[in-house]
Amino acid sequence: MSPADTAPGNTKARILDVAAALVARSPDGDVSTRAVCEAAGVGAPALYRHFGDKEGLLSAVVDHGFDQYLATKRGRGPGTDPVRDLRDGWDTHTDFALRNPNLYRLMNSPAMRTPPAAALESHRILTEDLRRAAEQGKLRLAPELAAQMIMSANVGVCLMLVSRPATFDDMTLSRRVRDAVHTAVFVPEVMADTAPGTGTSGTTTSGGDEAQVPAVATRLGALLRQAPGTVFTPAESALLGEWLDRLSNTAPERP
Repeated sequence: MSPADTAPGNTKARILDVAAALVARSPDGDVSTRAVCEAAGVGAPALYRHFGDKEGLLSAVVDHGFDQYLATKRGRGPGTDPVRDLRDGWDTHTDFALRNPNLYRLMNSPAMRTPPAAALESHRILTEDLRRAAEQGKLRLAPELAAQMIMSANVGVCLMLVSRPATFDDMTLSRRVRDAVHTAVFVPEVMADTAPGTGTSGTTTSGGDEAQVPAVATRLGALLRQAPGTVFTPAESALLGEWLDRLSNTAPERP
């Protein structure tokens, strides 16, 4: 082994590459630190020095793999149509999970007590896209709540597809769930506009002025956060924001 191969940076990268490869090939997605050390040609002290423990190593593997997925999101600037960005983002997420089933299960494992940095960044990008949609009057919920709904549904579908493929074998499932969630998140006009050729129903919901209140409150809240101005004191702005969020997230009463 050359001196370059034993440099601290190269040793860490080699351990990470080996661990990622072992995770991808593992029948259950798990690896032992002993197997990683043997495959990387290092002793256990080197692994623990760079990663702390097994959880630290697996967290680094998740960040390393998901980093490749996020590279496409980081590279693109915000498009003119945030709804299209959100639809593409869902589909890209699902595609990543299907191509990397072990890594995806690991990323969302309850054993990972600390959320990987890449997962937090993915959620931040999603929320920013939703804020742009809110500023254009296309969102009927507060962006933060909409992000939680979309992310939990997207992750749930992906976990079923990679964990129980024999049961969840309909490859249109992800698209159907995406459209159902987006129908709950976007104003009816958005879903009607995206219907042709996209698999959405294009069905609009009926309702009078009361049904428009959450969407109007969401847009006003987004615009005020973008340009707060000096009309209100900080305390007044905080109170107004709380009221608008409450209106945004209020579920309509069913007849």
